[in-house]
Amino acid sequence: MKKHYDEATELLAALSFITPISQPFQQRLNEQLLTDKFPRRHILLRPGETARHIYFIKEGFLRAYFLDREGRECTTWFMGKYDLMISVYSFFTQRPAYEYIEVLQDSTLQHITYLQLQSYYADFREGNLIGRAMMERYYMMSEERSIFLRCKTPSERYEQLLKTHPDITQKTTQIIIASYLGIGRETLNRLTVQKLKSDFKHKNGLGQEHH
Repeated sequence: MKKHYDEATELLAALSFITPISQPFQQRLNEQLLTDKFPRRHILLRPGETARHIYFIKEGFLRAYFLDREGRECTTWFMGKYDLMISVYSFFTQRPAYEYIEVLQDSTLQHITYLQLQSYYADFREGNLIGRAMMERYYMMSEERSIFLRCKTPSERYEQLLKTHPDITQKTTQIIIASYLGIGRETLNRLTVQKLKSDFKHKNGLGQEHH
């Protein structure tokens, strides 16, 4: 791993949407931020390991998933460019993780450690604001995920996923998409065909009333 000075520009831009970032904070981040490239299918975290890093996705696409009692993969998160990726429970408690974090596309990730983040909380006012904003975001995402699975139909879940990640089919496999939606491969195939038919009709003005 190598240090890349003055490459925190994009991360700082993302953080500045939360609160203004002081010069000392910027300097500390530039000094400590590490940048690494990871290939597709690389596992960043496994169950039983403790998450020591928080990742900023400069380029690429990642997911978090766990295995159910039958050994089936259940995808819980997709994260793409300019997102922050962590195993929430493991990172903030510094206890062993229950999930995997997998690189789905060749990715460039920037990261700091848990201890470095704690020093930002202690030394910079904006560090605490950023930490609170991160926790609030992941809490809301967890609530949205629960509603997503319990209250929406498979078709509604699929439509919402395509709105959030329009190019998801180019970034990962149908099996992984189905595991995120909580449906079988056959159901996903049916939804995909229905979506293609609907888009075709809309594009060509079919099924619309003519006056």
